[in-house]
Amino acid sequence: MTIAIGNDHAGTEYKLAIVGMLKSKGIAVINYGTDGTDSVDYPDFAHPVASDVEQGKADIGIVVCGSGNGASMTINKYQGIRGALCWNKEITTLAREHNDANILSLPARFIALPQALEMVETFLNTKFEGGRHERRIEKIPFQ
Repeated sequence: MTIAIGNDHAGTEYKLAIVGMLKSKGIAVINYGTDGTDSVDYPDFAHPVASDVEQGKADIGIVVCGSGNGASMTINKYQGIRGALCWNKEITTLAREHNDANILSLPARFIALPQALEMVETFLNTKFEGGRHERRIEKIPFQ
């Protein structure tokens, strides 16, 4: 499995912890995020994550910014991307089970680091249910 990850300055600490966790599991990581805390623009890091997932270079993606909103808005401009802004484990589970989300957006300023790591684990380990949900996600792209 390969995961693309991107973050702005608000998400650096979270990104570094997530990358460490993923690598400890033998998961390949493509890091588009900043490793510093100087102000940067979240689209510069969200666009390549969404592009990699859309093109199949990464199986899934993770983006981290202060509120999670800006990065989520950016990734959801791409066809085939179902980015989910999640703030707890239950929402993360539903994003995967019901929406087949392929990019997780985390709001670093509104969740604790242990919670973020738990949400990443949940995102990785939860499968899409299909069934009636398949019909619904097929209706997401604008025709």
